[in-house]
Amino acid sequence: MIDYEILRGEAAHHPYPLLFATISGAHLYGFPSPDSDFDLRGAHILPLESVVGLLDREETVEVEGMRGELELDLVTHDIAKFFAMMLKRNGYVLEQLFSPLVVETNSWHSELKEIAGRCLTRYHSHHYLGFAATQRELFLKGNPPRVKPLLYVYRVLLTGIYLMRTGVVEANLITLNEEFRLPFIGDLVARKLQGPELSTLDNPEVEFHKSEYEMLVAQLAQASQQSMLPEVPTGKAALNDLLVRIRLGR
Repeated sequence: MIDYEILRGEAAHHPYPLLFATISGAHLYGFPSPDSDFDLRGAHILPLESVVGLLDREETVEVEGMRGELELDLVTHDIAKFFAMMLKRNGYVLEQLFSPLVVETNSWHSELKEIAGRCLTRYHSHHYLGFAATQRELFLKGNPPRVKPLLYVYRVLLTGIYLMRTGVVEANLITLNEEFRLPFIGDLVARKLQGPELSTLDNPEVEFHKSEYEMLVAQLAQASQQSMLPEVPTGKAALNDLLVRIRLGR
């Protein structure tokens, strides 16, 4: 259960106004454990005098700690940095932006999501291929291998394939699997949620998931080649216009 009151209270104490704040991490991906921390992500708005001056500016704000029984990890970037990241092959910031678990929002957030559709390219597949490879290495290094990094592998690959096919950013593994229908996902999620004693895999399972990984990597590569998404983002001018209007308070 998400305690939005506590999270909104944390957002209200942010040192700068927030363009948006959403929940990312395991809660967004669809497999949070009872003790999972809350990954709060977003974009903040530095004051104009900070941006045009010579003094150091807080382009990134990070806060960690306990709020009652809730463990919180908050990271926000100034809007100029966040917008610049949107123009790169960075699926992570787009997942934060489109997260349906919204803590703080406004009309600028809505406008930014509309512009973000023009920042998607077929080459975002490289982000998901690279992220999946990293998670796969973490999975294989486990002794014994654990379910959690394996779920991240599948979440990342399915998000990438779905994005290439539809142009939609979807980060929830349970929702994605309604489309892909991988029969073992439900069992993996259940094992992860039931605790450490059931959240490891034996060798036959590891070999099976190696094969599934290779199949999905091939699907992602093919989906990228066949995608109707453009090769370069087309939203830079719109992002620049929004950035200037926000800075000037228009």
